[in-house]
Amino acid sequence: MKTSIKLTYARPILISIALAIVGLILWNTHDFLKEFKKEAQDKMSIWATAQSQFMGADPNAPLGDLVLEIFQSNTKTPMILSHTDGTYSFNNFNEDISENSKNLKILIKRFAKENPPIKIKEGETVLATLYYGESPNIKKLRYFPLALLLILGLFSAVVYFALKLEKVAAQNILWASMAKETAHQIATPLSALMGWNSLLNERGVSPEITLEINKDLERLSTISSRFSSIGLETGLDKVALIQSTQEGIQYLSDRFPKSVDIQFQSKLEPHIIPLNKPLYFWCLENLIKNSIDAMKGHGIIIVEIAKNKKYIVVSVQDHGPGIEKKYLKKVTNPGFSTKKSGWGLGLSLTKRIVTQFHKGVLKIHSETNKGTRIEMHFPMA
Repeated sequence: MKTSIKLTYARPILISIALAIVGLILWNTHDFLKEFKKEAQDKMSIWATAQSQFMGADPNAPLGDLVLEIFQSNTKTPMILSHTDGTYSFNNFNEDISENSKNLKILIKRFAKENPPIKIKEGETVLATLYYGESPNIKKLRYFPLALLLILGLFSAVVYFALKLEKVAAQNILWASMAKETAHQIATPLSALMGWNSLLNERGVSPEITLEINKDLERLSTISSRFSSIGLETGLDKVALIQSTQEGIQYLSDRFPKSVDIQFQSKLEPHIIPLNKPLYFWCLENLIKNSIDAMKGHGIIIVEIAKNKKYIVVSVQDHGPGIEKKYLKKVTNPGFSTKKSGWGLGLSLTKRIVTQFHKGVLKIHSETNKGTRIEMHFPMA
């Protein structure tokens, strides 16, 4: 318990630290990018100064080594030099862009947004305007925070699903432990009651009384067996589904009010599928009980067996008030119930039995004032 409490407090702290570290990295990257871009702009200012000296110099005079070195040092930043006579010079482009004037104007406009244009002057006379874009290194750095956020998102998703799986695993262990303990607690007095019932028989108590007691004891034995199966990794047997379903309906019909008509429908040939019969009966009982409660003990319930490409589908249809849309995703959560007196375990157990024990699917279709149809999809093999 103490370990669980420590983990509960530790997780938000660790998440906060991780977010703080990521935030610090992003902030530092942003600052570094600004500094790096400022340095690139300063270098372009030096390049523009060298260009102004070159354009204003005597064509016959040799260029200084410094000017040549400045020109030769910049081989990555794309540049467009717009001359006052309407012509353009290009530098560090992989393709000829002078052919398409429309694209050229768009590119100049984009460069002007990325970096402030530099006027190349000789004295007060403007000789040209330099437009330049971002170097490949700056572009890579600009995408770095996005890549980092993407990695963070993927990492968060992995952590979320890991924690979710951990929670589900803990719930499964709790389910199994509670089921085992319940089965054990029932089994002990059940054995004693069976003994007392046998003793009553021997002493000549009315057979009608002992017979009714025996029926209740069998019922308790069935419940104990179900809980025991939930708490264990039970195997699946080859079971005739249609025949077993009819047996289950007959058994339940004898114990439910006569004002409820449970009808069975199927056009399929007999099917043998892997099934845990006691647990399947439990699912069937849960769904039919829910339907009876929804219809307040009066009405028709249709149990139908059909199939699709992958599954044999057992459905239970009622004509009750239906389930509100906002509750459809919650009704299989343990402890959730729309009934005032409900424990919220029936559908949760049914989903666990169908999905975990039989590797199937549970689907719920419901319309307000029209009824609810719950489908148990069992694999054919």
